Amino acid sequence: MSRKVRVALIQAKHEVHGDEPVEKHKQAAIEKHLKMIKKAGDQKAQITCLQEIFYGPYFCAEQNVKWYEAAEKVPDGPTVNLMQKEAEKHGMVIIVPIYEVDITGVYYNTAAVIDADGKYLGKFRKIHIPHVQCGESPYTGFWEKHYFKPGNLGHPVFETAFAKIGVFICYDRHFPEGPRILGLKGAEIVFNPSATVAGLSEYLWKLEQPAHAVANVNFVAAVNRVGTETPWNMGHFYGSSYLCDPRGQIIAEGSRDEDDVVVGELDLDLIREVRDTWQFYRDRRPEFYSEVSDISY
Repeated sequence: MSRKVRVALIQAKHEVHGDEPVEKHKQAAIEKHLKMIKKAGDQKAQITCLQEIFYGPYFCAEQNVKWYEAAEKVPDGPTVNLMQKEAEKHGMVIIVPIYEVDITGVYYNTAAVIDADGKYLGKFRKIHIPHVQCGESPYTGFWEKHYFKPGNLGHPVFETAFAKIGVFICYDRHFPEGPRILGLKGAEIVFNPSATVAGLSEYLWKLEQPAHAVANVNFVAAVNRVGTETPWNMGHFYGSSYLCDPRGQIIAEGSRDEDDVVVGELDLDLIREVRDTWQFYRDRRPEFYSEVSDISY
């Protein structure tokens, strides 16, 4: 029996000015995303992934304690609870990237995974945290160490109603070890919710992740927010969310400039077909790979 799964990726502009209160940002973004989730459901999506910290601007363009107010408990916060109801209503798995508070003063960049019956399955916390200036202005950087502690939950694989899935977040995609671990643990689809601007790594956007799909022989779903956010104007979030198959071929792609619900059908049987041709897992020699972790700088 063929195992085909319809997957939706939601990319959305955030147009509330950064000086507005945090709750105004969250309310506007959540209302917008609820409509887009419905649109995904109307297109019979079975798994839907939102963009990195979907319920506001990508505030890491500045270092401001104001944005700590955006953090919520996972899974016991209001946004995850709301998305549990949405998942059950649409019969849809939803990946919910969110700003998480663990204990007072300890925050993570997190993605909650909710099954199609509304059950919370678990979470992934972003492991690699960048802190980089991209230009001369103080608003042209990703000052993430101000906001996030590095993730400590490893690389979980979630058994959902429709597929085994893994998650890594934005900057994690530049490190090949995580996608390999997810592949070894059985992930059939790996999701990467991101917030990435043109001029920094756009040329890598369609290079690295198809390479992960080929090396690990699974599907990759890459989600990037879209638009320019004020007052920072740090650059254009270039959208271009896409679905990629185990041969490295892009099978559905979103707009570079506009809101989009990117929907595609993934045939999970293709994983076995490709693995039976390219025997990367059979031919691995892990006994020679210990230097990867033994060498540290």
